[in-house]
Amino acid sequence: MRNRRTAPAAAASVIAMGMNTPGRSYPPFTDESRVLAVVEDFRARTLPATEWTHQAHLAVGLWHVRRFGEEASKALLRDGISRYNEASGTPNSDTRGYHETVTMYYVWAAARFLETATAATLLDLVNGFVDSRHGSKAGIFVFWSRDVLLSTPARRSWVEPDLAPLSVAALTAAVHAD
Repeated sequence: MRNRRTAPAAAASVIAMGMNTPGRSYPPFTDESRVLAVVEDFRARTLPATEWTHQAHLAVGLWHVRRFGEEASKALLRDGISRYNEASGTPNSDTRGYHETVTMYYVWAAARFLETATAATLLDLVNGFVDSRHGSKAGIFVFWSRDVLLSTPARRSWVEPDLAPLSVAALTAAVHAD
């Protein structure tokens, strides 16, 4: 059985990242213009910090992956999130702000989601991703223990999963086991 305890800094990071609410659901976006407004406000660095939710992160990430592809989105989101945080007053530190491993996981997850998505509109794709195993906050913990994922090294740079290699099959199996 895994050790689920976290160090004080990791515990603070869990709260700052909103990772302490894995079962939280979000009301779906009701129109595509709202999704695009979130993306545009993020890119302009004017999105209110209170609106930079998990759902908004996923919308922005999926939009980037759909428009620019998985590889190009990595650099765009790394830079974009860091700059957005600075503009909105969130420090990019050892416990807050940009998190490389989490961001790269969700870029991977968005790309895998898009490979099999049948929805045609951005609205349906974003809402589907948010509600999917790929967009779930719990999904990331199939691959990383909390201690490793919420560590300073994982925040600063990509850290390989310590529980299981990234795979859609592992994600699907874990989500269906819950």
